Amino acid sequence: MKKEHVTLTNDDRTYLQNLIKKGQLPARTYQRALALLELDRGRTFTEVASIVGVTQQAASTWATKYKESGLECLTDKPRPGRPATIDGLARAKITALACSDAPQGYDRWTLRLLADSLVSLEVIDAISYVAVGEVLKKMKLSPGK
Repeated sequence: MKKEHVTLTNDDRTYLQNLIKKGQLPARTYQRALALLELDRGRTFTEVASIVGVTQQAASTWATKYKESGLECLTDKPRPGRPATIDGLARAKITALACSDAPQGYDRWTLRLLADSLVSLEVIDAISYVAVGEVLKKMKLSPGK
């Protein structure tokens, strides 16, 4: 006899089935929804883990989270992190400055020269040359090219 690990409500079951049929959702959400449906059908954690392609512990954790918080278990909670200090406008100005001609007396832009110019032009209060390099790297640019 198989132990039933999760009992979905009719509304939750219908929602999960419709969610899986969409086809356009993150892989983690799909895995969790499929696992919950399979657990509702009476499958064991081991069977669900092999069907979904996760560990047995992950299937067990999703079942526990469903019992605690319902369908909120489908999505991850926001993770803590430092907010971005350089906004989109400042990034655009950094890129524009790097693409412009170097100042008089210089052959090309350097990261330090860009950082100093950005502060003197009051584009940003303070910025390191490393941060300038990271912005340009994300834009697939390098100074002087």
